[in-house]
Amino acid sequence: MDAYRPLTSDEIAALEAGGSTADDWSTVEVAEDFAPSQLCGARLGGRIRLGPGVRIRHASVRNYDIGAGTLIEQVPRLECRGESTFGNGTEVAVMNENGGRTVRIYDGLTAQIAYIAALYRHRPALVAALDRMAQRAADAARSAQGSIGRDCRITDCRLLRDVRIGDGATLEGVSVLSNGTVGDFSRIGIDVKAYDFVTAEHARIDNGSLIERCFVGERCILDRGYTASDSLFFANSHCENGEAVSIFAGPYTVSHHKSSLLIAGMFSFFNAGSGTNQSNHLFKCGAVHQAVHRRGCKFASGAYVMAPAVEGVYTMIMGRHTHHHDTSVFPFSYLLEQEGRSALLPGANLSSYGTVRDIGKWRQRDRRSVRRDLINFETWNPFVGNALAAGLETLERLYESNPDAQNFIHNSVHIKLTGLRRGLQRYELALAATLGDLLGCGTDDPACDGRGAWIDAAGQYIPRSSMERLLDAIEAGAAATPEAVGRRLRAVAERYDDYARSWALDLLARRLGHTPDAAETERAVAAGRQAQQALQRLTETDRAFDCSLDMAVSYGLDALTDDEREADFRAVRGLD
Repeated sequence: MDAYRPLTSDEIAALEAGGSTADDWSTVEVAEDFAPSQLCGARLGGRIRLGPGVRIRHASVRNYDIGAGTLIEQVPRLECRGESTFGNGTEVAVMNENGGRTVRIYDGLTAQIAYIAALYRHRPALVAALDRMAQRAADAARSAQGSIGRDCRITDCRLLRDVRIGDGATLEGVSVLSNGTVGDFSRIGIDVKAYDFVTAEHARIDNGSLIERCFVGERCILDRGYTASDSLFFANSHCENGEAVSIFAGPYTVSHHKSSLLIAGMFSFFNAGSGTNQSNHLFKCGAVHQAVHRRGCKFASGAYVMAPAVEGVYTMIMGRHTHHHDTSVFPFSYLLEQEGRSALLPGANLSSYGTVRDIGKWRQRDRRSVRRDLINFETWNPFVGNALAAGLETLERLYESNPDAQNFIHNSVHIKLTGLRRGLQRYELALAATLGDLLGCGTDDPACDGRGAWIDAAGQYIPRSSMERLLDAIEAGAAATPEAVGRRLRAVAERYDDYARSWALDLLARRLGHTPDAAETERAVAAGRQAQQALQRLTETDRAFDCSLDMAVSYGLDALTDDEREADFRAVRGLD
């Protein structure tokens, strides 16, 4: 703890000689080793406390405690005007513009807590408990005194009002920050305007971005004029150029194009192509609708979805879709527009090398250090396994309902017979791969009961039964802080393999009609390896085609021979 003292008369005289002023020098406290040369042209108002080595040059500061080693330079207004919560407790109308899924943000909010707050509105006691949790965080932050952490660099900023700034943060060329919290080591850059916000550690908001009522999570990037309101961004999301309104951007939500709008939806591990768009207003009851694009969905260029709608995990969406589809039981699919209708190719994405590449790169690109948001990266998991099993059952039921049909309709999407048959084959392979993978790890522990339904809670796979116990604990006050909720979630995450094995054993027993013995379990593991190899061959074939000379169109522009064109293609693609 740094020790502070009042200024001496000689120091005050030296400061004034250097062009510094104060409303009242007696309200200024400095570190023991303070030297007047640390301030030049400083204008101080209200209560000021300067840590060791703080430098203020040509800046106006009012009511702030400033940590050791921080530089403030060319900042006309850095002020705390009165009591503030610094963005903590701000209500964010996520997913539903009318506020039906409002989440209150605060420093330390996690993707999982936000997921619960947004998705379980039908449990009023739970909502009230989470509101109390957020209110306590806001009350703890409440102060009439602003604070800036250690080793910050704050330069050339126009207006910083009622902002709390963490250690190691950089603010450079900011236009306006108002009522917000800047997390440790975050960067807020040129021409940024941010109102009623909270950022987590190592967040970056830069280059003219504009945000209002937003939470920006660890290692998230909002850049190049991105505009966002009433939105939550978690772990490693990266959005540039476009716009977000009332979105729940789970981990790795990515949008890079000026013409892309994300609105009133839930996303995670998502990629928006250019011209991505959605509608949540049908000009009837207002902007009340929502869409859920489950983990790994991608929008091709120009894709459009009219809410309400939901897609299964790892679905590629192409074209315009206006019939409120629900493909949640069809993971790894293509959703296409054909003659104005939504057409589904179940399981088509299982043969795409792009899916394999995406799943691999997410783990590699996780640069977080705090890791408050819990993330499972496993391809084969109980949540996806349940979707695969449901997809198989649905496709079989559709076929059996009319074996002579060439086209089937399910939840507003059209499925051709050829696509249905291929989907059955691929889902069988994928389910075998899932069972084998999960049976091959973990231990048998009755305390880790993962049977039945699972949830993808904004990145964390968790048994529904475990989630229900957590929700009950929050309602009862047994988990009354974000830290307590996080400990319970982390305890499940640490035993994920055991919970997942329990799920796999249960599903295998139901498919066999009896409890499997050791030999049957081992055969399922071996079958899973074979299934994974078969799926790998499909994706390798896809990769090989993408690297073949069929894709060398436009290469070797001045080439005289095919060999020269191939050489250019291979050099540019890095295939040598």
